[in-house]
Amino acid sequence: MVGLFGILLSLGLLMYLAYRGITVLILAPILALVAVIFSGEGAVLLGTYTQVFMQSLGGYVIKYFPLFLLGAVFGKLMDDSGAARSIARWLVAKLGKQRSLLAIVLACGILTYGGVSLFVVGFAVYPIAAALFREASLPKRFIPGAIALGALTFTMTALPGTPAIQNAIPMPFFSTDAFAAPFLGIIGGLIMLLGGMWWLSYRVNNATAAGEGYGNHQDEIIDIDTANDPSISIALLPIILVISTNFVLSKYLLPLLDTTYLADTKYGATSLNSVIGTWAIICALVIACMVLILSNWKRWKDLKNTINKGTLGSLLPIFNTASEVGYGSVIASLAAFIVVRDFLVSLSPNNPLISEAIVVNVLAGITGSASGGLSIALNTMGDTYLNLGTQFNISPELLHRIASMASGGFDALPHNGAVITLLVICGLSHRESYPDIGMVAVVIPLVALAVVITLGTIFGSF
Repeated sequence: MVGLFGILLSLGLLMYLAYRGITVLILAPILALVAVIFSGEGAVLLGTYTQVFMQSLGGYVIKYFPLFLLGAVFGKLMDDSGAARSIARWLVAKLGKQRSLLAIVLACGILTYGGVSLFVVGFAVYPIAAALFREASLPKRFIPGAIALGALTFTMTALPGTPAIQNAIPMPFFSTDAFAAPFLGIIGGLIMLLGGMWWLSYRVNNATAAGEGYGNHQDEIIDIDTANDPSISIALLPIILVISTNFVLSKYLLPLLDTTYLADTKYGATSLNSVIGTWAIICALVIACMVLILSNWKRWKDLKNTINKGTLGSLLPIFNTASEVGYGSVIASLAAFIVVRDFLVSLSPNNPLISEAIVVNVLAGITGSASGGLSIALNTMGDTYLNLGTQFNISPELLHRIASMASGGFDALPHNGAVITLLVICGLSHRESYPDIGMVAVVIPLVALAVVITLGTIFGSF
């Protein structure tokens, strides 16, 4: 009982102190060892730190660093080349000012589906959204909700093939690729997009009908220098390459390779199924980065600086997430965790999909991170759910899609780092904009998740 209290206390402190702004790089190891002390294993603190926490942290970095690195570099290249702005402006021009809301959502969706991070999308799209909303007299407070809908929902967890880390994390656990359960993912994504658009349109229409305009934001500076931005065809080419190359490699080309050498201990005694998804995304991002650099060769003001900034920008996100994974591994090593594990599985003894969704969602909410919560859940419970899937005839592809979609629910609670950053970019407060962020990035994705679980339970993976 004392050990269980230690786990709960540790989790509570992790959530509270992370919300107070203390980095998880410090919090994760300290609070993991707090749980160890309460478990009565205080004599092995140093061993737990170096042999459990750090080994797990290192393993995560080894497995996913290429995805974080290439994703960050690709995003920075899209930003500095002006390609991200070109896509946003093109959509606005095509859809018209009367569909400003939809234009911003789709611009963010296209960019994130193509592998550009939320942070790059926020900085690239916000100035265009602000100018558009001001000209159309739409309330500025709805801009964060529009960006969140496009960047934090359907393209992050649901649509098949997305290179988002939330779609990549389940691959080695379930031996799947980024296109797992494609049609269920499309259904879930459509529910998020259409439901979110309905909500935001309803809210904007009510606000404008009440006479609310853009708001008193006269001191903001909206600077959009588009003189050197690429054409839409050049801007879209890298996005298209990421998705198409990922698909062709994972479904057709990579399976043709002779990979029997992977069974050797030198290569981790693994199989192609365990690495094919990661390999495909790595190759797709490398090719897209090369094409992006060459097709915008004359536009680079300082290519070396762009690449360096993208590289450095990948370090903090991966080490934050890896620290949370190390924390989860320590918790999973404690005897009291058996009680927690059995309780979590018993939440839905006849349908592990429900239990999996609850576990991922709760951990994502506690850590304030979709990738962090998902990583902890699968590192501690991945084998359990894979075995339960075999027992209940649930395909690994369905387990993958549910895990990925579940990470995009409670993760967007007010203490989420992406939410806070988005509000800072837009110069707005939680009070002004979080109700709409919460609806489009928490409530509606949970509805979509419930629908996909129901369909998956009845019809299986498709």
